[in-house]
Order: sequence, then C-alpha cells, then structure tokens
Amino acid sequence: MSAAVPLDGDEAYVEPETLGLLKRRVPGQSVMEELLDGHGARDRRGLLARVLGVRPLSPGSLPWYWGALGERAVGRTLASLGPEWTVLHAVPVGEKSSDIDHVVIGPTGVFTINTKRHPGQNAWTAKGTFMVAGTRYPYVRNSEHEAARAGKLLSAAVLQSVPASAAIVVVGARQVTVKEKHRSVAVLRQDQLLRWITRRPVVYSEQQVALLSAAAAQPSTWRRSAPVLRDPADVVEPFEALHRLVEQARRRRIGWLLAVPATFFASAAGILPF
Repeated sequence: MSAAVPLDGDEAYVEPETLGLLKRRVPGQSVMEELLDGHGARDRRGLLARVLGVRPLSPGSLPWYWGALGERAVGRTLASLGPEWTVLHAVPVGEKSSDIDHVVIGPTGVFTINTKRHPGQNAWTAKGTFMVAGTRYPYVRNSEHEAARAGKLLSAAVLQSVPASAAIVVVGARQVTVKEKHRSVAVLRQDQLLRWITRRPVVYSEQQVALLSAAAAQPSTWRRSAPVLRDPADVVEPFEALHRLVEQARRRRIGWLLAVPATFFASAAGILPF
C-alpha cells in the first residue's frame, strides 16, 4: 500500500514500480480488453460472410465494442483540456473487474465521467430515472456510487476530504432530454462536457492538483491488490484492426443494400437484361 499524503503537504509519495501505469491507460482500455479476451482480434468469418459484409462480432461482443467507441470519443474530448488537468482513463477500482471510465482532476475539482453510447436513440432523464428508447437503465445510481467511491478513496490517500462530482456523458444519441436535473449527477451530451468541467469555481491550487493527481496515478489508491495493467499498445492495435473489419463489413452491407435496388430499377428500365 502507498503512504497517505496530506493534501496540504509539500510533496506526494509515488510508488516507483507503478509510476505512470495508470496515466498511460487509454480511453476504453478496460472494455477493449474484455472484447479482445472474449472475441479475439482474428477474423473468424468465411469468405462468403466477408463478401456479404456479415458482422465480424457476435451479439455478445457488440456491447463491449460500442462501449469502447463511446469511451474513445469522450477521451478525444477530454484531450482538449490544458496541461493544468490530469485525465485518467479506465481506472480499475475495487477488487472485481469494475472501472471508472474517466477520472478528471484540475483546478475546479475532481470528476468521474461515466460514458454511455446510444447512437440514434432518444435519452430521457428525471428524478433518478434514466430512459433510452423506453428502457430504464441504472445509470444515475451507478454514477452516484462511482463518484462517492472515488471521493472516499482519494480522501483516504491525501488525508483530507475530496468530493468528486459525477457526470453521465451520452454519446451519439439523437436527443438527450433532461426533464429534471439530478441532485448529484449531471447528464450531458458530449459537446457539453468541457464547459461543465471548466466553467466551475476554482477550488484547488496548482500544488493541490499536483498532489491529488499523484495520488490518483497510484493503482493502490483504487485497489488493495495491484491490478494487472496491460501495455496500451497490446490492446489498441488489435482493437483498431478489429474496428477496421467492422467498418469494412458495414460498408459492404451498405453497398449490397444500394446495389440490389439499383439493379432492379435498371432491369425494369430495360438498361439491364433480366
């Protein structure tokens, strides 16, 4: 376990053997790992399936894939924050496989970001309820728990109360309706995220941000037992290869959908023989 560091102290203790491992993690790394562990990066489709554009992912693998796309999109948005901010991605927390999608630390506070990707769907939220296309999801409760947990763990690490603010960022939805704001969780579109983080009052000095960031960068702040942290390159490269296969299949399906009616109308017009 790492030594606790007072938030008003002069310097932070950092475990040399784990220095930088959390900071190197990329957006969506945990879900990419789950996807690759369950599916692999190899294309298992036959020739006909590839020609027809059959999806290379099984239905069970799709949620992991979509989750990775959402976290990568939010990660690109958070990359616009300046050098006074620390952003950690896919932070393993607790003793199971849980993680926090994004932890942001800066002058205006500590934030836990829960990314949810629902392309083309309508999202609605009020009074602790979160609905997508008529289905209820426990996003608000989970995000409240995530922020409270992060605040408690960071508080223990720096020996001072560290509140964390929670946000649910909805990626790709056709519409996000916030009928009523939640007491402790903000529901945002991706394009609202940076303003929500940066337009708040300044609560931490540069030194305090540095101490909090150093504590957050230590895996032992988040877990009693050291997690196995993979090299991002070992995850990103096979995921991107798989992503290219998925996009290639999608384009082929679109091509077939366009080709069939075009052939029919050409035949009906006498341009092509039946």
